[in-house]
Amino acid sequence: MDYQKINANVIDSWCENGWEWGRPISHETYERAKAGEWEVYLTPTKPVPHAWFPDFAGCRLLGLASGGAQQIPIFSALGADCTVLDYSSHQCESERTFARQEGYSVTVLQEDMTKPLPFADETFDLIFHPVSNCYVEEVKPIFRECYRVLKKGGVLLCGLDNGINFIFDESETTLKYRLPFNPLKDPALYQELMEMDDGVQFSHTLEEQIGGQLEAGFRLTHIYEDTNGEGRLHEYHIPSFIATRAVKEH
Repeated sequence: MDYQKINANVIDSWCENGWEWGRPISHETYERAKAGEWEVYLTPTKPVPHAWFPDFAGCRLLGLASGGAQQIPIFSALGADCTVLDYSSHQCESERTFARQEGYSVTVLQEDMTKPLPFADETFDLIFHPVSNCYVEEVKPIFRECYRVLKKGGVLLCGLDNGINFIFDESETTLKYRLPFNPLKDPALYQELMEMDDGVQFSHTLEEQIGGQLEAGFRLTHIYEDTNGEGRLHEYHIPSFIATRAVKEH
């Protein structure tokens, strides 16, 4: 089976078992957003600064691998015209269900972001892309597609894993794996991930992720680091994630 289909099935199972990033926001959170009180996350613990966003009124927004009714309902409440693309059937259905419940419109596409995005050039003003490319082997094509479908002046917001989580054992006390972490090139590692129901995950360097955005044509404007939010690395304040804001200028 294609590894992306494996990952979609794994994430569906995580959602069914109460995965933190698969639980929709509450009605109360949606109502607060409509009143102008809101937060969204690209990484586990730090909310994205409001100054990173354009004006939401009339904003055409793509939630890339951002299903699950956590961010898109908030953007919709703020006035954005939202599309969400995600390969998890559970995450997509959560978006549809929440939109019906709250009475707003959203376009939901169950698609694989490793394929060419099903949008015309210069369609969106903003792409919101939380941590998810750790489930993708090659990330640079994703940034090129983001650049293509953004309008001039459009903004790309990304949550990125810096790779440190991949080198430790589950207790986060012992170095266990070498980088790059790529189970498609290591049969024993692949089997281990399958047995743990962890999906097919990959480490990526900053050269791939930030460099990939720059190579695609973006200008990086802002960045911050974040931790896992729990566990030993978090206790030692070791950053394991990065959030970036980049702009398409040409």
